[in-house]
Amino acid sequence: MANAWKRESNKQPRYLSPILLLLSLSLFLLFLFFFSARSTLNPPNSTLYVPQVYPIPPFDCLKSPQAHPVVANIVENLKYPFLYSLSDFGSLPDKPHKNIVRLLKGKPFRKPDISATIQQLLEGMKGRNGLVVDVGANVGMASFAAAVMGFKVLAFEPVIDNLLRICDGIWFNRVADLVTVFEAAVSDRIGNITFYKLVGRLDNSAVSATGAKLAFKSNEEIALQVRTIPLDELVTDSEPVLLLKIDVQGWEYHVLKGAVKLLSRKKDEAPYLIYEEDERLLQASNSSAKEIRDFLRGVGYSHCVQHGTDAHCTKD
Repeated sequence: MANAWKRESNKQPRYLSPILLLLSLSLFLLFLFFFSARSTLNPPNSTLYVPQVYPIPPFDCLKSPQAHPVVANIVENLKYPFLYSLSDFGSLPDKPHKNIVRLLKGKPFRKPDISATIQQLLEGMKGRNGLVVDVGANVGMASFAAAVMGFKVLAFEPVIDNLLRICDGIWFNRVADLVTVFEAAVSDRIGNITFYKLVGRLDNSAVSATGAKLAFKSNEEIALQVRTIPLDELVTDSEPVLLLKIDVQGWEYHVLKGAVKLLSRKKDEAPYLIYEEDERLLQASNSSAKEIRDFLRGVGYSHCVQHGTDAHCTKD
């Protein structure tokens, strides 16, 4: 063993050939360049790595119970189609919801008017950075219309029946990174408020029991307490908002009052506004269309056009 060790120790040491040495150095430099480039494109302190912190926590779909049964389908005649899940099934089995009948016939769900409107408006805003805010999201027909186009959405819905259907749609449309939903009613103050759900139409609700019955024929309602928050408490001054849609069965004036800072932004930064303007529902919540129009003119929204029961408002 000693002689063998001596023979090995007399050999000359081996070195890497110049070609192998150059190749190793090139790979090492390429490795450094790759990771330095990634660090430059996505710096550690960029918004990509810092989650948005809100004054109230978003609704956690992964921790919520699964809605059942699930009846979902794609929507017809949209440039950017999406799927949504029904909350109202009609009177089964005798008078099912019209979309269930369409589904059984192999047809898509009928196109909701608000979905088409949202996509038509956002088509002209593609490439711009900003949020779509959906107040009174129901089952997400406006939220998903925007999200499948690539827009980020903040959705507000106080009724658990609807929230579970929104969670269905977030999964079906693969938009979890674009849609943030809150279990809350938007108003002009932080606190709680009594909401009324109608028996037989649990997917719809109103702050006013009278307003709820005006919107949908029913003789019985269920009262529940829900959290309220103003938009100005949740949308920061630096956060651009492209479109604000409000459909809250007569509570629109209170939503608008809680968004004074957002609506008072200068023309190029103020959101396009869509809100439901149904005089009967507004009066049931102790407000009026005139009161809303006067308020909007006070924050610079001087141009409003009526589309059915919706008003579309912009700043001149």
